[in-house]
Amino acid sequence: MEFGLFYFANADDHRQGYELLLEGARFADRNGFSAVWTPERHFHEFGGIYPNPAVTGAAIAAVTEHVAIRAGSVVAPLHNPIRIAEEWSVVDNLSGGRAGIAFASGWHAGDFVFSPGRYHDRRTDNVAALEQVRRLWRGESVTVPDGVGNPVEIRTLPRPVQGELPVWLTTSGSLESFESAGRLGVNVLTHLLGQELADIEQKVKAYHAAWQHAGHAGRGHVSLMIHTFLGTDRAEVKEVVREPFSQYLLSSFDLIARAVGRTGSAGMASDIAALTDADRRFLIDAAFDRYFLTNGLFGSVEDGVEICARLADAGVDELACLIDFGVDGKLVLDGLDRLGELRQVWEQKVPATAN
Repeated sequence: MEFGLFYFANADDHRQGYELLLEGARFADRNGFSAVWTPERHFHEFGGIYPNPAVTGAAIAAVTEHVAIRAGSVVAPLHNPIRIAEEWSVVDNLSGGRAGIAFASGWHAGDFVFSPGRYHDRRTDNVAALEQVRRLWRGESVTVPDGVGNPVEIRTLPRPVQGELPVWLTTSGSLESFESAGRLGVNVLTHLLGQELADIEQKVKAYHAAWQHAGHAGRGHVSLMIHTFLGTDRAEVKEVVREPFSQYLLSSFDLIARAVGRTGSAGMASDIAALTDADRRFLIDAAFDRYFLTNGLFGSVEDGVEICARLADAGVDELACLIDFGVDGKLVLDGLDRLGELRQVWEQKVPATAN
């Protein structure tokens, strides 16, 4: 099982957020981590310092030499696939062939100001964009209308270093999306928000079955985004992360509430609007306690080994460790040493040849 770093900051101090991104990337590069992932988010404090993963990916390429540089994710229906291929080919060249993209369909209607009218067909558009970017990456041409409506055949430049683009399909947990990734022969990026570990295990099995049924070589790759902070003692870690992670959850709750207000049922939107501050805090406190116990990589290195064992048994191939959820940046960087220790302990416990 591989270990990468994932960023999705709810950062008020943007500069500190970017400093943590680059320092964390340097650490990952020096210490044998698999990848650094950055997302695409718009118009909200929750993740909003990352509107374009190609830009942050280029910055990571400039300060690293080994670690893979991945979008987690590109919201493909917001963009022209030709532009995605161009931008990420630049990242691939700057990094010497380390780029990879997770494709996401998007979920917040407010983001679709970039692409009005595509919200309802976003899942179909996402798969179509994924396939077109792969073709362009391989050097194939596509025929598209120019500015006056005439068909033109284009190939993208610059040509990438990698002959084949590493591709993930991002899923929030639907069984159908896991099976779709298997049929397409692409990797999976998922998370534990709203999913149980037992659910993940069943969905990974369905992914592998669809992969094999479609006749693809190998078995695919499942990357799991997981909130992460390691210290010397689990109880101490819980107190360190309690308030920042609770605020992080509160920010995500606000984003969900806005999304429901745009596209959800009137009754659901009314129920959310009726919640008092005390109601919200109660829900967040309950969510924190549950999440800390079951859905995060929190505690000591020894605790981490146990968590890794459960995730490996569920079929996870890579932990994409989300580190920038509000804990002080210096503490996060100090904690990376323990995450590096966990990676080393895990590799000694489960040699790569065993997988």
